[in-house]
Amino acid sequence: MITSPPAPFSCNYSPNLPELLWTLQCSVAISTFQAGKVIVFSATGPDSLIQLPRDFRKAMGLAINDRRLAVATQNEVVILADAAGLAGNYSPQTPYDALYLPRAVYYTGEVDIHDMEWGDEGLYAVNTRFSCLSLIDDHYSFRPWWRPSFIPDFGPFDFCHLNGMALESGKPRYVTLLGKSTSEKGWRNGLLSGGMVMDVSTGETVLAGLPMPHSPRLYDGYLYLLLSATGELIRIDLSRGTYDVVTRVEGFVRGLARIGDYLAIGISKLRQNTSTFRELPIADKAVASGLAFIHLPTGNTVAQIHYQASVEEIYDVKIIPARRRPGILNHETTEHRRALNTPDFDFWSA
Repeated sequence: MITSPPAPFSCNYSPNLPELLWTLQCSVAISTFQAGKVIVFSATGPDSLIQLPRDFRKAMGLAINDRRLAVATQNEVVILADAAGLAGNYSPQTPYDALYLPRAVYYTGEVDIHDMEWGDEGLYAVNTRFSCLSLIDDHYSFRPWWRPSFIPDFGPFDFCHLNGMALESGKPRYVTLLGKSTSEKGWRNGLLSGGMVMDVSTGETVLAGLPMPHSPRLYDGYLYLLLSATGELIRIDLSRGTYDVVTRVEGFVRGLARIGDYLAIGISKLRQNTSTFRELPIADKAVASGLAFIHLPTGNTVAQIHYQASVEEIYDVKIIPARRRPGILNHETTEHRRALNTPDFDFWSA
């Protein structure tokens, strides 16, 4: 019997997930560099879930701040803003309650931006290729802001695979990296034990010996992050320098966001054709991509999404709060140019 392949971007999900998102009055955005998309999941009611894929070349880090959404792409950082007044009449068949339109594009060049967050000085970005934290603005490709003291030279050498960043009081406070190295891509030599968390304010190491840490986030005085090589969500007691495992997920975990008592975690398939990932402890279980939703007080997985086609690797996950069905127009199509949005009025030009 010949079976047809699944349709592009087809996925299945837990029956209770639409009700969860509907109750929380939010949507969930993911970036997938492998598929070149930003995808937004929304509940259209307590019983139905939809997804909205939009093209962004090699989409990586995402940042949400008030009305703004930032997307790191292969060569750019794209800033979009919600033109809510245009959302309702963009498509009569689709009742959007937000519409993110392109507002600025920063041409960074191919610097492999990972995590991004808005803070006191603007948009902070983890510049992995140059092993530093950067500020994104219209003066330069990027403005170096901080780098680990062990980095010997400033250059495009990806010494340590700096990847994650957590802000505190408006400034980067903690970062994750995959290995302390002084040679180009030397971090690859110790994937299972070379990962570190560093305190940006002091330059000191908070924890070492971690298996591929990603996505550090500060919640309620604790630092949470994902150990990608083992599929673990951990909670770090910063006063003691120790951690507990909150839960384990069957997959390569990367991308973490919170709303209320719930966390959304990105899950990726592993690239079986590369020796870099083939030997990881999670390798035999990382066979599907999607999202896991965790009840933080108990550590229980309460809902999941599993992709059947098109999406294999996820980088970032962000919650879009108070938006049940947001729309997005990317910067590479002409459609957004008809949208005129000001503080006082909104208008679609002919």
